[in-house]
Amino acid sequence: MRVDIYSKPNCSLCDKAASVVESVRARIPFELRIISILEDAAAFDAWRYDIPVVVIDGVPAFKHRVDPAELEARLREAQGGTAIAKTAAQDG
Repeated sequence: MRVDIYSKPNCSLCDKAASVVESVRARIPFELRIISILEDAAAFDAWRYDIPVVVIDGVPAFKHRVDPAELEARLREAQGGTAIAKTAAQDG
């Protein structure tokens, strides 16, 4: 299972999201990539107004803020092979 965080330097919301993701990662192991939208043109075009964006196994799950309990629930669903319910973050 992989979690990607699309962010940029000097973004306080991005730092908070990464902190939440890391705290959940202490309980549920997964691969984590933090991707700067400034180094990826496609990511910049897709997410520049929405960072941080947390993507679980290729599915956008959170924009702007990450709730630790909801993240943990979504990761457990992904671990079990259960479809992740669509959220407002997935509409973007």
